[in-house]
Formats: sequence, C-alpha cells, structure tokens
Amino acid sequence: MASKSKRDRGGIRSSIVLRLNLRLFLRLLGIYLTTDLLLLLLAWGGLLLWADRQCGEISQLVEARGVPSAEATVWMSAGDYTVAALDEAPSEYGLRIGGLLLPMSLGKQLLSEEEQALRVLSLGEESLFFGPWRGHPGRGVTYTLSLANSGEPYAIALDLEQPVTLMAFAGRVLLVCQLLSLFLNLLRNAGTIKKTLRPIQELAAAAARLGSAPPNMSAAELSALAGRLDEINASHLDKRIPVSGTQKELRDLAEAINAMLDRLGAAYRAQMRFVSDASHELRTPIAVIQGYASLLDRWGKDDPATRQEAIDAIRGEAQAMKELVEQLLFLARGDNDTMQVEMADFDLTEVAAQVYRETGMIDQTHPFSAHWGRAPVPVHADLGLIKQCVRVLVDNSIKYTPAGGEISLALELSEGTARLSVQDEGDGIDAASLPHIFERFYRADQSRDRKTGGTGLGLSIAQYIAERHGGWLEVLSRRGVGTRMTLVLPLAPMSGTQG
Repeated sequence: MASKSKRDRGGIRSSIVLRLNLRLFLRLLGIYLTTDLLLLLLAWGGLLLWADRQCGEISQLVEARGVPSAEATVWMSAGDYTVAALDEAPSEYGLRIGGLLLPMSLGKQLLSEEEQALRVLSLGEESLFFGPWRGHPGRGVTYTLSLANSGEPYAIALDLEQPVTLMAFAGRVLLVCQLLSLFLNLLRNAGTIKKTLRPIQELAAAAARLGSAPPNMSAAELSALAGRLDEINASHLDKRIPVSGTQKELRDLAEAINAMLDRLGAAYRAQMRFVSDASHELRTPIAVIQGYASLLDRWGKDDPATRQEAIDAIRGEAQAMKELVEQLLFLARGDNDTMQVEMADFDLTEVAAQVYRETGMIDQTHPFSAHWGRAPVPVHADLGLIKQCVRVLVDNSIKYTPAGGEISLALELSEGTARLSVQDEGDGIDAASLPHIFERFYRADQSRDRKTGGTGLGLSIAQYIAERHGGWLEVLSRRGVGTRMTLVLPLAPMSGTQG
C-alpha cells in the first residue's frame, strides 16, 4: 500500500513536471515563432524598400541618359540589374508580389512617389522556402520596376540573389540558435521545476505520514512523526513552518499546513482533555457505588437504615452516570455529524410556556416568571432539541441560584431573530471564567461540583443545539447580581404549529 502511494505521488510529480515543462516549452516556442515572423516581415519589407530606391536611382540615370540599346542591355545582365525597353506601357499599376497585385496606395508612403509604375517582386520557384536548404536561396528573386516614361516605356530588373542569400544565411543561424536554446531550456526547466517542487514533495510526504498515523498514537509518537518535517524547520507539533523567506506559492502552502497543524493540535488537546474529564466524572460515581456496596456488605445486611441509605446513594449515582453517558453520546453524535434532526415550523412561545409550566411543578424552591406576548414567534427547527436547549438553560439557572431567588423567562423579536432569555439571581460568573463556560466539563465553581449535581456538559450541549439551527447563545453576567443567558434563533415564516 505504501509503495503504491509512493508510486502515485511519483506519477503526480512527473505529471506536474511534464506539464509545466511542456507549457514553458510551448510558450518559448511561441515567442520564437512570433519573433521570426516579425523579423521575416521586417527583412522582406526592408529589402523591398531598398530595391525600390535602387531602381529609383537607376531610373533617374535613364531619364538623364536615355533608355539603353539592346546591346547595352545584354552587357548590363552581367551585373546586378538590367534596363530594357518595353514595347508598350504597363497596363496596370501597383505592387505585384507573386500572383497578388496590391494597389499602390498601400505602399505609397513606403516606396517612391512614382505612381505610374508597375512594381513586381518575383519570387523564384525555389527561392522562398526550398531554396535556403538546397544551396541557392536567392536564385530567381528579382525586383522589376516598369515605367511608362512618356511613351518610351522601359523596365528596370534588379537581381536580389545576393541580399536574399545573406538573409537566408542569417535565418539559418538564427533558427539553429533557437532550436539549441529550446533544447537546453527543455533540460534546464525540468531540473529547475523539480528543484522548485522538492519542498512541496517533502511537505506532501510528511503530511502523508501524518495522515496515515494510527489513531492510538501517543503525543510523543505524534511529535516524533512530525519530526519528519525537520528539513523545513517543523520538528514538533508545537513548531510551525517558517514562511517569511519562501516564494508566494510555497508561503501559501506553508500557511495552510500551519493552520492545519493548529487545528490538529487543538483537536488533539481537546480530545485528550475530554477523555481525561470524562474519566474523572465517571470515576467519582463509581467510587461512591463501590463504597456503598462495601458498606452494604459489612453492615447493611442486618441494618435497615444503612441498607436504605446505600440503596438510595447507589440509585442516585447510577442516575447521574446515566445522564452523563447520555450527554457524552449526544456530544459524540454531534461531533460525528450523526445527530438525527427533524426540522419543522413551530411557535417558540409554546415551547417556552411548556418548559415554564413543567419547571414550576418540579421546582418549588424558586419563584418563576414569564414575559412574552400573545403573538406567535415562528422558528424552523427541531422541536425536541430546542426544548432540550431551553431546559438546559433553566436547569443551569436553578443549580446556581440560591433558594428564593427568582428565575424569569422572556421571549421577544429583534431584527429577524427570536430571543429567548433565562434570567436568574444567582452568584453570577466572574470575568475570567466567562470565556470558558461553553467548554466541556468546565465549571466556574469547582467546589460546587457534587453539590449542584452537574456534569459540566449542559452548556456545551446547548451551544451545539443553537449552532446546529443557525443560532447562538449570548451570556450576560455580573458577580453578585446574576446571569442572563439568551438563545437566539432565526425567524421563519409560520406554516404550522406544534405544541
């Protein structure tokens, strides 16, 4: 399995290197082709301009000395140009390249001002494409200027073999250099890409090792495994990858891995604390049950009072353990996202009134009051979970409010939300403990754990229920005055009522 994963990572790396290298190769090839095309156009344009000006200078000599005779034309053929008389003036005017005739207006600014002329750039059969590779690139390339000359037409033919041959030679040299550059860049880019991706490969390998770690690894083993990141300065879980001197892409990746390590570390610490706290909470009732069982074994067999005391204590501790296990299972289902939630529209006022009536019948040591109107407060939520959340808030107020202290429930609408508040007259929560009250097994007053009978999970459950429905909990508390906890839920259009 490990070898297969290694092969897969190797294939991915090769694929990335191949794609990046091919992309860089094609980009450089496109630059070279564009440059070559531009140079080709400039070269032929410059050659055309030079040839036209040469013919212009020759035409000035012809105008001054006259059109040469046929014998002189034969003599001039040994040079790079000839001047020959024409039987008739050209019937068309413009610039002809091969079989294409361009109007003179296109080249008026480029060529000479003699518009009554026919210019012909003749490309030999093997001159443009095949000639450069057959040893005679410029053969057959001529530039001809035909003039009417006031009834004595003549034509100037300029042989361009020499400049075209020079251009072809320069093109060959440029092409060879470009091909060599493409090949060298292909090799160099592959090495550069592999070197650049090496830190990412190391990060991926270390992350794969961390991801394949067994769930029962200890903190020391996990830290030792994280030490595989030592080459990039991340030797322990509490160390992070430095990002100040890295490239932008690697910096983003390092920051993402640092954030992942932060979440892993926080989750690992929370899990260890949760297991420790749960063990502690279960240890106490088990110790009490074992103690009363020993009491029954020693003296309770023949003493009815002792026997009844032990039975009551064991029953109470068993009930406390049952509640704790149910709360742990509730939170476990929430963490695993396996909680069954049945959403429906109902009136939150009816839920608050039901909890208010039930609590008033159960608890006779605190006066209760309710404050809400007759208008319905529609919410879209799970009726059972919302009722459980309200009960948690009310039970929490009862536990920490002295006998005779008033507890009030209030419900109001505010900016598209329903706000259900539970206000008590307890001791309140100090500022240092307030940020931690929703942590699992946390209690602001550890000395009252057994007295209140709480597990420290109620507010965690209430917070989960609120967040599961798109809401939240607000807490306002002052020492010596009391605490107000508010469940805030989004309103929903009323489509039905369940009570």
